[in-house]
Parts: sequence; structure tokens; C-alpha cells
Amino acid sequence: MNRLIVTSSSGSSLTRSELIDADATIMFPFRFVGGPLPSLDELARYVAARSERHGPGEHWSNFVSLWRHDSKARRDLALFEFCKPYEVIELWFDPAPDDQLQLICWLDWFRSYPEIATRLKLRLVDFNLIMMDVEAPKEDRIPLVNVSRAHIETASMCWRAYRAPTPEPCFDQLHRDLSPFPLLRPALLDLIEELPSDVTGLGATEMRLLELVATGFMGTSMLFYLRGFRQRGVFSDWEIGSLLEGLAHGPRPALAGLDDELRVIDKENLRDRLKAYQRSRLTMTEFGKAVLAHKEDFSRHNPIDRWWGGTRLTNDRLWRWNALLVKP
Repeated sequence: MNRLIVTSSSGSSLTRSELIDADATIMFPFRFVGGPLPSLDELARYVAARSERHGPGEHWSNFVSLWRHDSKARRDLALFEFCKPYEVIELWFDPAPDDQLQLICWLDWFRSYPEIATRLKLRLVDFNLIMMDVEAPKEDRIPLVNVSRAHIETASMCWRAYRAPTPEPCFDQLHRDLSPFPLLRPALLDLIEELPSDVTGLGATEMRLLELVATGFMGTSMLFYLRGFRQRGVFSDWEIGSLLEGLAHGPRPALAGLDDELRVIDKENLRDRLKAYQRSRLTMTEFGKAVLAHKEDFSRHNPIDRWWGGTRLTNDRLWRWNALLVKP
């Protein structure tokens, strides 16, 4: 039985052929948190047949491994054409919010190809647990679910809500039946908690970073990599770095000690940026202590300009969260 696996960067270890018995594995390169969403045109170009419009890394075939049989010969096809010969297409995405967003994005795309959608199966997988196993993943231990019409309709509804220009449609999904996706509701809740608090003006991860620095976590490596202490799984390690810069480099910083060179080092220069993070020794400012104590609002003293799904958050258009959505 020829078999295709679609996964995220979290599942990149699956690309080692000795771990998974599949004919090909496609890794989805996009992230849907921590910045503006890719445009619909970018997503459409990614899955289209290869053409002169595709730059480096902009075609789905750039992220395929385990090429077997004749699959390499078909690497310039549109993705739906590439999928046609496969009897089973498995979607491997874990509980992390970004993975759940990628899953519903894929299912929304498959909605346009019902003849392929009938062959979809979903693995409810935790990549961290899998890769801690010294043996190859035992697939029969990982729940496998046939993707139904309810899965696709629910996914499409949630994906379009997340892309909306306000958080309201996404918040409304929490009141709907999301039972086809047992991991989606907690992921949406985690995402909504990253909206600025109506008291502090900061999201849940930013507040957690302040808590950790206040208790003595001075080194950024601890904040980046000790996810058990961080307790928040929405943002990647590099996105945590951007959050720290926002907390430390504004007109009225909540943190002191973040290396000033980060203000000028190019965002693409990951090596020098990592060195600057490692040189940093973080402490709380008096203002940061007041924010942490819910006595100050960070957003009233510092510029806000970031994305939450399809919503651009700015000081004059700041959606907030406190058990309920608070409009600007």
C-alpha cells in the first residue's frame, strides 16, 4: 500500500526513512503564529505546479523526503496531482497550537479535492514523546482516525475564523462543537490567551517570561529551551526572543539586561543574534515589577504592532482578553 505522510516542522525527524514506513513525507514549512499569516496567494503558489513564479523554498517539493519509486519524477507537479496515486494520506500533527493550525489549513485545502480527501487519515501524535523513545516509533500505538466530512467542515470553519481581521470569529469557535478535533479547543484557548490582557497589556507568554525573570532566570537560554518551566507552547524559541526584545527594548522597558546589539543585528543573522541572546543577563525593571503585579499596563507606555492570526494588533486597535474578548 503506497502511503504519503504530511507533517509539520515538529515532525521533521520523521523524514529519516528508518523511522517511518512511507513512500514520501511532506513537511509544511509555514508557521501561523508569531507574525503575519502567509497570503492566500503564497499558499496557492506553494501547492501549485512548479513554474518561474517559484523562488527557492517556495514549492511543496522542496520539503519532501523519503522520495521512493517514481515520486522524484513527479516533483514538479501540483500537489493534488502528486497526491493522486497514494492510497493513504496520513496527517501527522501534534497538540502544539501551530501544529493544530497547520492541520486545519491542510484540511481546508483538501476540501477542494474530495476524491483525495476520502483517503485522509489523522494521527493524534505527540512528537516530543515519540522522539524521546530510543526505538523507532510504534505506529500501532498512535491513534489513527479516518478523516470525515465533519473533520473537514470543522477545520475549514476554524481556519477561516483564524484568518479573519478580528479575533471574534475565532473566539466564537470555542462555543461550537469541536469534538472531531480533541486537541483543537485547547490550542485555540492557548492562542486566545496570547491576546493582550485588558489589565497588563501583555499576552500569557510575555507574562510568564516576566514571572521567570522575577524568580531569577537571568539567562535567555533557560527561557528559550526549558519549556517545562515556560509552561507555554505557542511560540518557537526564536519567537520567544522577539517577545523578549519587545519587553526590553521599548520606551519603557519591563526587562533590563537584554543585549543592545539585538537592536541592529539583522533578523536573518541567527548566529550573531544567538550570541547576543547568550550574552544577556536579564533583570526586572521597576516598571516590569508593576506590570507583573497588575498595577501598570505595558501597552500604555510602549508601541504595540504585531499579528494574531489575521488580526493586526496596534495601540489604537488593541483587542484584549480577560475571560472574554474586549474590543478596542
